[in-house]
Amino acid sequence: MIERYSRPAMKQVWSDENKYLKWLEVELAVCEAWASEGVIPQNDMVKLRGAKYNHSRMMELFETTRHDVTAFISSITESMGPEGRWLHLGMTSNDMLDTGLNLQLIEAGALLQTELDRAVAALADKAVQHKDTLAMGRTHGVHAEPMTMGLRFALWWDEMTRQKTRLTEAIEGLRVGMISGAVGTHATVPPSVEEAVCRELGLKVAKISNQIVQRDRHAHFMTTLALIAASLEKFATEIRALQRTELHEVEEPFGEGQTGSSSMPHKRNPELAERICGLARLLRGNSVTAMENVALWGERDISHSSAERVVLPDSCLALDYILSIFSHIIEGLRVFPERMFQNIESSLGLVFSQRILLALVDKGLAREDAYKFVQTNASRSWEEQKDFRDLLRSDSQTIKHFSSSELDELFDYGYYTRYVDETFARLGLIEAAANTGK
Repeated sequence: MIERYSRPAMKQVWSDENKYLKWLEVELAVCEAWASEGVIPQNDMVKLRGAKYNHSRMMELFETTRHDVTAFISSITESMGPEGRWLHLGMTSNDMLDTGLNLQLIEAGALLQTELDRAVAALADKAVQHKDTLAMGRTHGVHAEPMTMGLRFALWWDEMTRQKTRLTEAIEGLRVGMISGAVGTHATVPPSVEEAVCRELGLKVAKISNQIVQRDRHAHFMTTLALIAASLEKFATEIRALQRTELHEVEEPFGEGQTGSSSMPHKRNPELAERICGLARLLRGNSVTAMENVALWGERDISHSSAERVVLPDSCLALDYILSIFSHIIEGLRVFPERMFQNIESSLGLVFSQRILLALVDKGLAREDAYKFVQTNASRSWEEQKDFRDLLRSDSQTIKHFSSSELDELFDYGYYTRYVDETFARLGLIEAAANTGK
């Protein structure tokens, strides 16, 4: 991932320094387990605990070995005495690589969980704040019926709450390690060593492995990241749509001195939301690569390795970045209730068409007749740009069925929002927002 989209904490997780420290952590945990088994003498174990890798020397060795694990091990052992022979005892490369990688992924996952919590809290706050803010509901991009902006935020909050559960499950799927030797038979390293190592590292034992931790676990994690990004793109797309000049119901944060366009000073572009949409596409693509990495030859090949070096860190970095952007947008989102009401009224009362239809049916009309009557007046309203409500008030058929006060009651926006509180109670959103401390 390029520097622009890399935040410091996540960047550190995927640094070479952290990766090699994880490798060393695994190697030393294996040595400790062997020492407990009585294989490594305690005097040697004391010296092994001070083992350090040499990055520059490792890079030199790699030029000859063309194998990062052997270069890593040699960069440690060449500065040690006889005790160095115990490093990597009975292990295959992926015992160290995959166990270390999962430690990195768990660390990255924890950062994503923190940022996801922030996004969920921001949505809860905005949902409660705008619980009763009247807004136009649209289907196919066309005015449908009124709703509230709070319901829109509540829908997003509910979706992101589900994403929290999915992410937790995906991380738990990676909370495993393996120290099972070549092709996973434990022929060179007993299960007791594996169990001790995983216990020391805070991992569960992969109950069975071949030469790698199975990549369905990584695919689950990566598809979860892609799914979270898909939700963020969905929300960002709506924000972009609502920020259009013709609607202008919301506006993402725009700082003092910020430039929207290099040529047009008036522009305030939804560039943050657009950035979310762009990077979400990257995450979807990376998830496909992760799924393709599930199928490997026999007990393993390394066709997955090169791809993972790119897609795993890049996806974590990208999601961390767009989650932070999304939270920033929601926390600072400008909402314009007056504009929302203007937009509702711009359809000349046509949003009440279904209510009139249902009221006529309730009066005894056949649904087909009622529909035709309402549609005729609706079409006339739109074509002649006359208020639908006024047309109905002057229509002899309407007068025959409704009194003036009944019509006024039918044209009440409160009809569409009367169950909002019930929906929020069903979600537990009021309590959720209060628990954020906002």
